[in-house]
Amino acid sequence: MTTYALPKTPVGDLSISTEKGAVTKVSWTNQGEHAYSEASSQLQEYFAKKRQLFDLKLAFTTGTPFQQQVWHKLCEIPYGKTVTYGDLAKQLNTSPRAIGGAVGSNPIPIIVPCHRVVGSNGKMTGFSGGKGIPTKEILLNLEQNH
Repeated sequence: MTTYALPKTPVGDLSISTEKGAVTKVSWTNQGEHAYSEASSQLQEYFAKKRQLFDLKLAFTTGTPFQQQVWHKLCEIPYGKTVTYGDLAKQLNTSPRAIGGAVGSNPIPIIVPCHRVVGSNGKMTGFSGGKGIPTKEILLNLEQNH
């Protein structure tokens, strides 16, 4: 596994872990190589509002089959759009609480856009990355003000 540092983003310092060319994790730390990677390049383009869609190989090396199913579903939420936990629950024939648990354990935030899932009536709820809900709001504002 290789980890690349991506410091000073609008949501704080990030580290991107890759394995065999696939992104496996994004975390809020500044650990890893300060070297070029396609993932760090695409994230920089995203934060500069020059990229709306990531073109990266992803590998979910953790999580249950249900969690992985939810994570794949998150990848279908368009840039600048949001869906509710209830919407996803209906699509996957489960409860909003189960969706919330899976979304909260997403190992590849931002690239797998868990920030695009909101509570009923568009309310900001739960976000485990960075500084929580303020980080989620930064990401959503970045996309909506494109």
